[in-house]
Amino acid sequence: MAPAADALNTRHLTKEETVSPTPLQAFSGVAKANANQHTHKRTIVDGEKMTGAQALVRSLEDLGVKVVFGIPGGAILPVYDAIDEHTKFRFVLMRHEQAAGHAAEGYAVATGEVGVCIVTSGPGATNVITAIADANMDSIPMIVVTGQVGVNAIGTDAFQEADIVGATYPVAKHSYLVTDAQDIPRVLSEAHYIARSGRPGPVVVDLTKTAQNGTMYYSWPQRMILPGYNPTTEAHGRVLDDAARLFQHAFRPVLYVGGGAVRSDAGAEVKALSDLTGAPIVTTLPARGIVPDDDPAVLGMLGMHGTIAATGAVQRSDLLVAIGARFDDRVTGKLEAFAPGARVIHIDIDPAEIGKNRTPDVPIVGDVKTVLSALMPRIERQHAIHGKPNLTTWWGLINSWVEKYPLTYQEPTDGTLAPQWVVEELSHAANPETIWVSGVGQHQMWATQFINFSHPHQWISSGGLGTMGFGLPAAIGASIGSQRYFDGKKPVWLIDGDGSFQMTSEELAAAFLEGAPVKIALLNNSVYGMVRQWQTLFYNNHYSATILHEEEKTGLEGVPDFVKLAEAYGCVALRARTKDEAVEAIRRANEINDRPVLVDFRVWKDAMVWPMVAAGDSNDNVTYLPGIKPLRQADGLAAMPVDSDAQADEATAIITEEQD
Repeated sequence: MAPAADALNTRHLTKEETVSPTPLQAFSGVAKANANQHTHKRTIVDGEKMTGAQALVRSLEDLGVKVVFGIPGGAILPVYDAIDEHTKFRFVLMRHEQAAGHAAEGYAVATGEVGVCIVTSGPGATNVITAIADANMDSIPMIVVTGQVGVNAIGTDAFQEADIVGATYPVAKHSYLVTDAQDIPRVLSEAHYIARSGRPGPVVVDLTKTAQNGTMYYSWPQRMILPGYNPTTEAHGRVLDDAARLFQHAFRPVLYVGGGAVRSDAGAEVKALSDLTGAPIVTTLPARGIVPDDDPAVLGMLGMHGTIAATGAVQRSDLLVAIGARFDDRVTGKLEAFAPGARVIHIDIDPAEIGKNRTPDVPIVGDVKTVLSALMPRIERQHAIHGKPNLTTWWGLINSWVEKYPLTYQEPTDGTLAPQWVVEELSHAANPETIWVSGVGQHQMWATQFINFSHPHQWISSGGLGTMGFGLPAAIGASIGSQRYFDGKKPVWLIDGDGSFQMTSEELAAAFLEGAPVKIALLNNSVYGMVRQWQTLFYNNHYSATILHEEEKTGLEGVPDFVKLAEAYGCVALRARTKDEAVEAIRRANEINDRPVLVDFRVWKDAMVWPMVAAGDSNDNVTYLPGIKPLRQADGLAAMPVDSDAQADEATAIITEEQD
């Protein structure tokens, strides 16, 4: 070997030049390292000496974290030992690790900050994976710190050992395994940056007990080492010009707005683009409220349980502008039949979403707020040269849908309350600044349909993953966030179903003891409502495993009796069976702000969510109410009545649209 080559191969590599092994390589391919090898040897002390656990707490403080949720356990005890009365952030003790993760999510969405939770190893860490997957699907910035057994015990099936890094790689934005105390401040800096930048998401920091107990020298700020991670925020001028030209030639445009626009705080830009182009706004579930519902351009949510106007506008559009949306199956229905005549502009900060489900005509990678700000002047230039497209006919068709097919519901036949009516009453009586949270199920759809939203970050729900049990802990997180950032002036209402609520009802203890005065509207129908609806429509009324309680058989108010349950946790509890009782219960709940309040509304078990598109069906087959399919074409194949007036209006709009 030549001397020069030999010198090159033997020279000392700096830390920056080395490539760290993966956890699997580190602990399966090489001999176990002795724990004392993870103590840095220094000749010059360039920071404050402390333990890794103390460094974790200090790093969170220096990152500006104000609230941390969690539950202690053996493998994370050193960190909890470092949390004391002098710690700058508030620690909120939850009752289940999954709930700790959901609370961090609710806090993050309500405040726009990074949510943080700390749990132990093994079952504690695996419990929080559901919340990690939920945050990943809904692009919620979160840091999840999990305890891990000592370095020498990794791979030995030690007590409460689980490969949390391996388990979370598919459902997290990024995952770290930390074995050296000295790495903790840098890793926390990187985790916080990764969680909130680009497309937000959850970052896992799996912290070995070796690193927690090890000695290190703390300094701040830290130099991050993130080669290759450079999220694109600004779009190229060429694609912006292409998009502007498509707007100029569109006479049936629609803005299809998703949760990414909310994460980007782009509400003002979305409204400005709608005002500039005249395009209507339709939203996904997470984007409800990004532009106030009283804006005439807002048609509501589209898709499986969307409004007829929103779904119809998209299906008949000639330009679909996807803004921070990902063409989810609950939105598109049968993908190849979704907006079949539309050219597509897709704006998203995550390049992996571009073309994943629908190939766009103009792909734009970048931050929604930044992209829209750069796009609008180019559209204005097109208008100045060619004039603004006339959308009068298009809006005539849309307004006919709005007028003929408003959201409505069927009245109960058994003397109970209509759940949709309850939601309407809650919305009418609420403080306009209320933060609304929901669990998952029918009540979630009724909440997004019948609440009048007035601003972004007002709506918190599990969209992509559809996690039952999300509601109560997320509401607690939102309530804590309201206290921290809004002086508690934004009350929190949780709309939940009895099935979803029971999955995390133990968190009533946290709500009471941590001073989170959440108001809970429990739409109690004693069944798994959404599953029952599908069983009614598609499984011949075979209600297998969906009946939670039959009062006539037990003679009890419920199993559990939610009023007694809430009272056992120190909460105020009310029950409403009639409209008068419901109105009074809502009034009393709105007056109580010193502790949680639960109202048990007894609602109709056979209530259904309408409109509806069957899973996998074309959105053209949306059912407004049983027997009414407004978007069906007169093709001789219709098995149900069709609204001929709507079809005539639609045909007229398509034939007589204005030409450039």
